[in-house]
Amino acid sequence: MIENKSNSVLIFLLFCLAFFSKVHSQNTNSEIKELEEVVIKDQSEKRVKKEESLNIETVNSSFIQRNLGGSLMQSLQRIPGVKTISIGSGGSKPLIRGLSFNQVIVVENGIKHEGQQWGADHGLEIDQYAVNRVEIIKGPSSFIYGSDAIGGAVNIKPVPFPKKNTLGGAVDFTAKSNNEQIGSSLNLFGRNENWFFDTRITSQDYGDYRVPANVVQVYNYTVPLYKNQLRNTAGRELDLHLSSGFVGEKFKSVFYISNIYTKSGFFANAHGLEPRNVDLELHDKSSRDILMPFQEVTHTKISNTTSFKLANHELQTQLGFQKNFRREWSHYVNHGYMPPIYPIDMYAPHDLERQYDKEVFSASVKDEFVIGKHQFTMGLNGEQQQNEINGWSFLIPAFNQFNTGLFAYDKIQLDDLWMLHGAVRIDYGRIEMKQYTDWFESDVTQNGQTTQEYLKRSEDLTKTFKSFTWSAGVNYNPGKVSFKANAGTSFRMPIAKELASNGVNYHYFRFEKGNPNLNAERSYQLDLGIDWQENKWSVQLSPFFNYFPNFIYLNPTSQHDIYYGAGNQVFEYQQSKVMRYGGELQVKYQFLKNLSSEILAEYLYSEQLSGSKKGYTLPFSPPASILFGINYSPEIKNLKETYFSLDYRFTAQQNQIVPPEKKTASSQVFNLSLGTKLQTAKQDFMVSLQVQNLFNTRYLNHTSFYRLIELPEMGRNIILSVKVPFLIHQ
Repeated sequence: MIENKSNSVLIFLLFCLAFFSKVHSQNTNSEIKELEEVVIKDQSEKRVKKEESLNIETVNSSFIQRNLGGSLMQSLQRIPGVKTISIGSGGSKPLIRGLSFNQVIVVENGIKHEGQQWGADHGLEIDQYAVNRVEIIKGPSSFIYGSDAIGGAVNIKPVPFPKKNTLGGAVDFTAKSNNEQIGSSLNLFGRNENWFFDTRITSQDYGDYRVPANVVQVYNYTVPLYKNQLRNTAGRELDLHLSSGFVGEKFKSVFYISNIYTKSGFFANAHGLEPRNVDLELHDKSSRDILMPFQEVTHTKISNTTSFKLANHELQTQLGFQKNFRREWSHYVNHGYMPPIYPIDMYAPHDLERQYDKEVFSASVKDEFVIGKHQFTMGLNGEQQQNEINGWSFLIPAFNQFNTGLFAYDKIQLDDLWMLHGAVRIDYGRIEMKQYTDWFESDVTQNGQTTQEYLKRSEDLTKTFKSFTWSAGVNYNPGKVSFKANAGTSFRMPIAKELASNGVNYHYFRFEKGNPNLNAERSYQLDLGIDWQENKWSVQLSPFFNYFPNFIYLNPTSQHDIYYGAGNQVFEYQQSKVMRYGGELQVKYQFLKNLSSEILAEYLYSEQLSGSKKGYTLPFSPPASILFGINYSPEIKNLKETYFSLDYRFTAQQNQIVPPEKKTASSQVFNLSLGTKLQTAKQDFMVSLQVQNLFNTRYLNHTSFYRLIELPEMGRNIILSVKVPFLIHQ
């Protein structure tokens, strides 16, 4: 299947190339003139920080290449306040100021990315090679995006349109030593006067990754590691992208099409209720095979963005369709009252543990216009989800969900120093969950009589939610110092897992039970920002405060499951009052023209103010950390933008935990990176080399999925990345 897709894409690329060449050949009076080099420094990031009252960090593709990790979010972890919940070397999801899952949204090309955000073992289906620019909003931003943005947002901006009358592309190559990963990405783009296309195909293949340990403890069971490798964490990925459309002065219409396919194994000794029965000899034969248990994910996304200018209005419409198809494969093992032999007439294959099939249709319209000193933005958006399930194991029910919202935002430029912001939003959501009944009978004892019944795991349930949110902010920019402040409210609808889950989560060895009486999660927040720049100094401080009157969390109880596992502890979803505060600090100092240093620090404190966990923090709360970095950029003949940098990160111990979490010791990690641009035939070859975890330090990451079994982070990893852009015609 992967080979057929690759051939189809290559044929399409050749067709695009031939088509563009034919169109361009009609211009026979072209004249080529060589001009002096003009260096343009992009100040958009600084301008956004000064004009927005929210705390926004912006990075480009150069930053991603320089800090390349196993996934997009791992490549962004150097930004203070941003962490990941990672599983393996290729999957992770964003953690912004301690919040993740459905509390943080990811937007790609203007469309909210809809996967299985609720699972800690479910990564983002995003090709980081196709990412050009990313905006990270640190803090609640529901007035922009609606539900699920209560903790922040990762906004992946569209790739810029190709220049007129150009045909070119780029080739990326990446190699990683730790898991012997080989990755490559081919980009081809072209444009005549108004029509353009931009295509990309990315392929990655990697083996089991290594840790600085030869044994690990999986819930008090000692697991030996062959050659320090986590058996069955290999994977592969194939990503296809196409964008094409018309670009004019007053009218633009662009179609985006992508298909992301990944197949990756789960650490065999930490999945399911029988980790001791893993065939070590079979798994240790090869570090590149993918055996059970493993997951396969295909994420297809089709969208259109159309904008046009009418008088002083700029209107934009967006239509989107997504299909996220995830399957988790594992050998059938009977637990509880499940039959010892899998029935031959079952509706699901005997190795299909779980399947999630999500289809999402979305639409939005936005109008931007200026009246005097007011810059207005008004918008309406809606989203319809259909979610089906399959497999012999049950955790969450099938459900349908509908969301819609209407917002208005006003940015007021009072004068050169002061800018005010105000926004309001109204949201409506509806979720319909479907009944689910076991496919096998269980013994039920009542009044001394034992009967066999098909237990009902999920009832038909419909919930509706309404919300009004607001935001108000101010920016003051007197010169070298700038100030910003933003206050507002945010909300989040509870998801199906929180409302109606009723099964064993085999990744955590626990039984999770939803609560149909949950209310929508609400947040009140205050964000501040101070930015001072003078001569060689640059200082940014971003403190924040959050209050949740009804935060949703998973609470361990004293009960134990008797039907579906080996007496797993029951966890139930509850709500409590929660207070959170903290901030990020960024300090940069330019010693010499080519020598600079920086300090990146972050701190978070959270506390539950009510409920059975009163006085405790929240799960996956990242500890305080500080990064000291030094960067040397020498001027070398025939080389451009050369750099050598060394980072030292100290992460404090995390003693503020929620049982059954375990405390995490402090850690000290060094990372080394260097890179340059080599110009040949008027093309820049970009080369970067990283050595992550330089001294092969054994340490635990408190926000890692595998930290629950005290599994250390990846050992030393040498990453070579080469980018070769090319122009066929200009």
